[in-house]
Amino acid sequence: MDLSRFPRRRYTPFATPIEFLPNFTKALAASCPGGAGPRIWIKRDDMLGLFPGGNKTRKLEFLVADALAQGADTLVTCGAPQSNHCRITLAAAVKEGLKCRFVIEERVAQSYKPDASGNNFMFRLLGVEAITVVPGGSNMAAEMQKVADAVTAEGRKAYIIPGGGSNAIGGLGYVACAQELQEQLFEQGLRIDRVVVGSGSSGTHGGMVAGFLGNQIRIPITGIGVSRDPADQAPLVLKEAQAVLDLLGVPLKVKPEDVQCVGGFWQPKYSVPNARMREAVQMLARTEAIPLDPVYTGKIMAGLIGMARSGALKADENVLFLHTGGLPSLHAYEADVLGDTELPA
Repeated sequence: MDLSRFPRRRYTPFATPIEFLPNFTKALAASCPGGAGPRIWIKRDDMLGLFPGGNKTRKLEFLVADALAQGADTLVTCGAPQSNHCRITLAAAVKEGLKCRFVIEERVAQSYKPDASGNNFMFRLLGVEAITVVPGGSNMAAEMQKVADAVTAEGRKAYIIPGGGSNAIGGLGYVACAQELQEQLFEQGLRIDRVVVGSGSSGTHGGMVAGFLGNQIRIPITGIGVSRDPADQAPLVLKEAQAVLDLLGVPLKVKPEDVQCVGGFWQPKYSVPNARMREAVQMLARTEAIPLDPVYTGKIMAGLIGMARSGALKADENVLFLHTGGLPSLHAYEADVLGDTELPA
C-alpha cells in the first residue's frame, strides 16, 4: 500500500514503542478464572508528537498536509467538551502557523466549562481563535460549515476536519501505523495474537482494519466501543475501512467478519465515568505507572480486562493494547478516577 503519493507532515520522528506489561499481566491473571490470563503488550501511541500525543496525531499528518496543499489558513473541527482531537488539531495549527476554530457539542447537557482543567485549559493555553458551543445531537457538519463560511467572509480560507479526524484521508494515518507495527513485530520477532483498539468515530479502528487487510497482516483486531455497541458501531468501522482502501486504490472489499466490535463498557453515556473504567485506570497506573484517560483508553482497557475475565482472551494469547493517549482530560476527572465519587457499574 503506497502512501507516498499523499502529502504528509511528520509530527513524530520515531516509531512509537511496543512494551510488555509484566506487572499488569500478573495482576490481570490473578483476577481471571484459574489465575491465568493473556500476556499484555502495549503500543505507546500516547507518545506521538503534538504534545502530549495521541492517536489523532497520525491522522493529522495527512489531514493538515492536505489543508496546506489547498492553501488553507484556518482549521475548523469539532468534538466534545474535553476533546483530545480538538486539542491536537489546535497543536498542529500552532506548529504550522495556522488559526484554529472549534465547534463543541455538549453531548451531556451543561458539560462544557470554558475554565475547566484538562483539554479545556489546553485550548486556552494554545490560543484557540474561537469556540462555538452547540447542543448534543446537532448536525456537526452543518455547524462546522457555518464557522467555515464565517472564516471565508473574513477573506480567509478554512479547511474542515471531521470529528476525530475520521475520514479516508485521516484513516491513512492508521494505515501507516499498521505498516509501522508490521515492521516492529518482524524486527523484534514478536508474535501478537490480537490487537485491541478503541472504536469511536471509527478512524483509528477503520484505518487499522484497512491497513491490516491491505498489508495482509493476519492478526484479528478487536474494537472496544467508547460510544456505541456493535450493531451501531461495526457498520461505521466497515464504511471507514472501505473508504480508506478505495482512496488507496486497493481492490479489496471489507467484509462484516473483518470488523470485530465489543460493547457494554462505555455506558451509561459517552464520556460519563463508570466503575470499570476507574478500576482499569488505577490498575495500569499502579502496576506499570502508565496513565489512561477516563473517556477513551480507560474504558477500552476495561473492555480488555472484561474480555480476559470472561475467557474471550485466552491465557496463551499475546494481546497488544493500542494506547491512543488522551492524558490531559485525566485532570478533569480526578475525583472520579481516584475514587472520591460514587460511579455506576
